[in-house]
Amino acid sequence: MANLILFDDPGIRTALLPFTFTRPVAGIRIGIQTLAEKWADFLKLTPSFLTIHYLQAKFPQVATTDNWYVNGAVCPTPALQEALSAVAVGSGLITSGGLVLAVRTDHPLAAPPTVSEEYDFQTFAEPLTIIYNPWDIFVHNGDQIRADFARITAGRTSQPITDPFTRCYAPENIFVEEGATIRAATLNAEGGPIYIGRDATISEGTIMIGPFSLGEGSTVNWGGKMRNNTTIGPFCKVGGEVGNSVFFGYSNKGHDGFLGNSVIGEWCNLGANANNSNLKNDYSNVKLHSYATGQLEDTGRIFCGLMMGDFTKVGISTMFNTGTVVGVSANVFGSNFQPKHISSFSWGGAIDGFTTYRLEKALQVAAEAFKRRNKEFDKQEEDILREIFSLERSRPIDTTSSFNF
Repeated sequence: MANLILFDDPGIRTALLPFTFTRPVAGIRIGIQTLAEKWADFLKLTPSFLTIHYLQAKFPQVATTDNWYVNGAVCPTPALQEALSAVAVGSGLITSGGLVLAVRTDHPLAAPPTVSEEYDFQTFAEPLTIIYNPWDIFVHNGDQIRADFARITAGRTSQPITDPFTRCYAPENIFVEEGATIRAATLNAEGGPIYIGRDATISEGTIMIGPFSLGEGSTVNWGGKMRNNTTIGPFCKVGGEVGNSVFFGYSNKGHDGFLGNSVIGEWCNLGANANNSNLKNDYSNVKLHSYATGQLEDTGRIFCGLMMGDFTKVGISTMFNTGTVVGVSANVFGSNFQPKHISSFSWGGAIDGFTTYRLEKALQVAAEAFKRRNKEFDKQEEDILREIFSLERSRPIDTTSSFNF
């Protein structure tokens, strides 16, 4: 079987900022798993990555003499897996719109594959979920929870829920991994499955509606109101009201406050009573800051909340307007609605304005966050943040579709 390498389509990678500042496109979590974890499960292969230059130390490419290069923005399906297995060396798959899905080579690539005469492409016409934009993550999250749940739990038996004060609706749609703790909660899986990861905790008074995924080691605090189509990634702590949102992992929203139609990266913290709007008063489409164009672009959706990059911290009672984008390692606080776009390494709020977050202080805080989770903040992590600081503070974001490998 061929070697698996997940590549970043340059245009998609730019569109998915700020999340792809710190990870390849395939590192995005949607449903229960990341895109890379889905492909690993489907193909029973350990993937490597063809990504932007400053991420390659952490996410290296490992090539052999027989490589499948697969677009990291694509959610795998059985039909695509079957088509991929039939692709010969020198051939590839594209969508009807011309997006490269995969190519097979006998050599490593230095840049993502494009539609060219080098490959014999065939069109794959079956339906696919492809993550083109940040809002696609929460839009398709419920369906991806269903798909991941069916695959992950197939042929397996859930751990029993033994707490007499927990009420389950459609318990056949609830799967609990070993070590999870559930106390005096209401779990309603009538509208979609609920997945509870290893060593996760659901505290007293929680109401949880499926489709819902709670990752390994994560906690829903007392009285949490967990709406459907929501994923809480591994090692998070959440509370208050969360709906149709995705936490990638290692992030906290431990107190009351509403978060809806939002995507939160890793190593973020939202203070008590932080809230976001996800619907405009006039019900018009939400516009979202685009890193590709540098301006607000129409999402085509009336529900869209907060898009937050890794390492960002939010003070108590902070309010985010409909369709707000916050970059990496920002520190946001204060009353009144915050701006619709807050760039990486910003410090401040709507009232007094923003200044640049001192890089050395930001690195110290990031290292401390890792330490609190018994993880090492190593030179690779530091170098990535230094590069993002340089990108955001020293020059405008590259809006072309090219890569600097």
